Amino acid sequence: MKNKLTSSDNEFVISRVFNAPVERVWKTWTVPGEIMKWWGPQGFTAPYAKVDLRKGGSYLYCMRGTMGDFAGKDFWSGGEFKEVDAPHRLVLTDYFTNEKGEKMDPVSYGMSADFPKESTVTILFEPAGKKTRLSIIYILPESEASREAIRKSGMEEGWNSSLDRFQKIVEG
Repeated sequence: MKNKLTSSDNEFVISRVFNAPVERVWKTWTVPGEIMKWWGPQGFTAPYAKVDLRKGGSYLYCMRGTMGDFAGKDFWSGGEFKEVDAPHRLVLTDYFTNEKGEKMDPVSYGMSADFPKESTVTILFEPAGKKTRLSIIYILPESEASREAIRKSGMEEGWNSSLDRFQKIVEG
């Protein structure tokens, strides 16, 4: 696994190799019924996932807290697919939403006022023999305050926890 998030980089990258073929990893990543099995870090469920997997299409996901301060709290996110090259690459926007898919200020979900209101994300699905390397690449904002808000948000830990759950599904 490779994780990178430093102020001198232009990207935040998490890569992980899964013991599954590209087609299986792609399906687990893009099909709503599969997404609902793994989306969100440990301590969250994913009661809703909608995907219109085409250039210009959108997605809308909900993760629901099950423990502590987050118990019963819904976190909605969504965006638009800018590029869909199945089963190799996705480029999309990502932002917080409400249950209708309308863009929300990250502050309404407890993020810093400096947290980016929208991000561009590239997801790569690369064959590695009989395995697949999945890379999630966020373009970092130019503002150091926004980069620091991302660092402090728990995004890296959240993605790693989600990918632990993803691994159990895709390799199961």
